[in-house]
Amino acid sequence: MEFSSKLLENAVNEMSQLPGIGKRTALRLVLHLLKQPKEQSQKLAATLVKMRNEINFCTNCHNISDSKLCEICANPRRDEQLICVVEDIRDVMAIENTSQYRGHYHVLGGKISPMDGIGPGDLTIPSLVEKVKTGNVRELIFALSSTMEGDTTNFYIYKQIEPYNITTTTIARGISVGDELEYADEVTLGRSILHRIPFESSLKST
Repeated sequence: MEFSSKLLENAVNEMSQLPGIGKRTALRLVLHLLKQPKEQSQKLAATLVKMRNEINFCTNCHNISDSKLCEICANPRRDEQLICVVEDIRDVMAIENTSQYRGHYHVLGGKISPMDGIGPGDLTIPSLVEKVKTGNVRELIFALSSTMEGDTTNFYIYKQIEPYNITTTTIARGISVGDELEYADEVTLGRSILHRIPFESSLKST
């Protein structure tokens, strides 16, 4: 792709690094920005820089937050003894949109995937195990995507917390095997949370 401006080329190259954005789409977006008032582009740039510099990760659940504790963990009406284990922030948003869950979360930051070089130490599993050790957790809900990596991660965590004798459940398989959680519709996801099953039962069915 030939560019008449190095500045334009640099902007397109940076934009095309975003997920799902190819060079042609990046060019269309950059040209759109050029048509807008300068103030709008400056506001967008300033918002992105401010987000990147000031955003936090909740010290309790690792969710994205504007402060040390996210709004969910800071809400006294949420059940802190009930923890839903998810892969990333998008899954928290998906489950919250169902309005069917009133507990806390624990964001792992990914799934165990040896093929991708991701091991247990690359995730927030140690801090989850520490929560369980305190004795303040009543139930752990595994809400990872029903893929091989998700099931592997569930099983690894299950073995780590097995000595502490807490209830472990997994969301009902209204979510199709192989599907990513964030793409499930809200009704199906909500029912999966409400009709979760003991994790041990899911081990017997695999």
